[in-house]
Amino acid sequence: MRLTKVCQKLTGVDALVATDLSVDDGGVTFAVRPRWRKPRCGGCGRRGGQYDRGGERHWRHLALGSTILRLRYAPRRVNCRCCGVVTEQVPWARHGSRFTRDLEELVAYLAQTTDKTTITRLVGINWRTVGTIIERVVNERLDGQRLNGLRVIGIDEFSYLKRHRYLTVVVDHDQRRVVWAARGRGADSLTGLFDQLGEHGRAGIELATMDMAGGYLKAVGEHLPDARIVFDRFHVQRLASDALDEVRRAETRALAGGDDAGWIKRSRYALLKNPWNLTPRQDQKLADIQANNARLYRAYLLKESLARALDYRQPKRAREAFEAWLAWACRSQLPAFVKLSRTLRRHKDGILAYIKQRYTNAIVEGFNNRLRMIARRAYGFHSADALQAMLFLCCGGIELNPPLPK
Repeated sequence: MRLTKVCQKLTGVDALVATDLSVDDGGVTFAVRPRWRKPRCGGCGRRGGQYDRGGERHWRHLALGSTILRLRYAPRRVNCRCCGVVTEQVPWARHGSRFTRDLEELVAYLAQTTDKTTITRLVGINWRTVGTIIERVVNERLDGQRLNGLRVIGIDEFSYLKRHRYLTVVVDHDQRRVVWAARGRGADSLTGLFDQLGEHGRAGIELATMDMAGGYLKAVGEHLPDARIVFDRFHVQRLASDALDEVRRAETRALAGGDDAGWIKRSRYALLKNPWNLTPRQDQKLADIQANNARLYRAYLLKESLARALDYRQPKRAREAFEAWLAWACRSQLPAFVKLSRTLRRHKDGILAYIKQRYTNAIVEGFNNRLRMIARRAYGFHSADALQAMLFLCCGGIELNPPLPK
């Protein structure tokens, strides 16, 4: 078998020619060159005239067991009309990389499922090099047209570091993938997205799902005046659960030292769980609350009636039920629910939009949970850029082609 054929089989690259082979303590090294004669620009890929030739470089390939495999070549520089004088393109590696495509694809594939330290042991590269490879793969493989045709988007924030370090994440509901990420969680964090979309792209967005964060609401109102805002239903219900918990704590403090304080304090899960998930013991706790503490039971009924109002499929019936709930909460004489009723009244249209559209932020929260798993696996991230690269690698719809056995 010819040397070129052996090299092509081992590297999986047909567009190269092997000219020599050397074996030493450092491993196996093939001297190679591209199959094409006229050099191609490393930036745009166009053919150009040779400017000069640099020194020899080595590209690291996948190891043969414990034996390192390298490719050796002295790349030419191309005088490109578009890019200027740049190093030529080689078929076995990305421009600017000292690793072959197969090795980088395998590293990115492993990074989707395991931590960087494990990858360094499996592949035999530096810890920081793993992050560099991930950024290079994401820059090349991330869909450049992902912002085209956006119709329904979901917006949420992710806390990646203490002291209020946030990442804003934007998800395409239709394609079910992350399309944008930026530092911060205010209106400024979305400015880059809307600028990149342009006037035509912004006009195509029909719905935006989010929580009631004022920064996101302001940015969407300014840049997407024709888009319908849908507030996340489960965020609204969580606000009601928080208000109920506030009432429970207030009742516990009011009864401090008495016999009733202990069992009210231990009734949290019975009050917050769905009625159909209650255990017999929790059912008995609710019955005791109904008989002995009218204020706390009223708060429980308010929490449950809000959920039932949002269950309606008919917009008219949902609006009537929601208006009735707002009136009841306002006169409930429970400060937590009076405050909540004022908040929900200000955002009534966005809350009721869920009834017709049936969109929630569940898909965004799912990606946030995956991002939290990635951050925990890495024992945290100090850099937002590194976290964004991992986010797009795992949740941006990137399809990898690692060199796996067929």
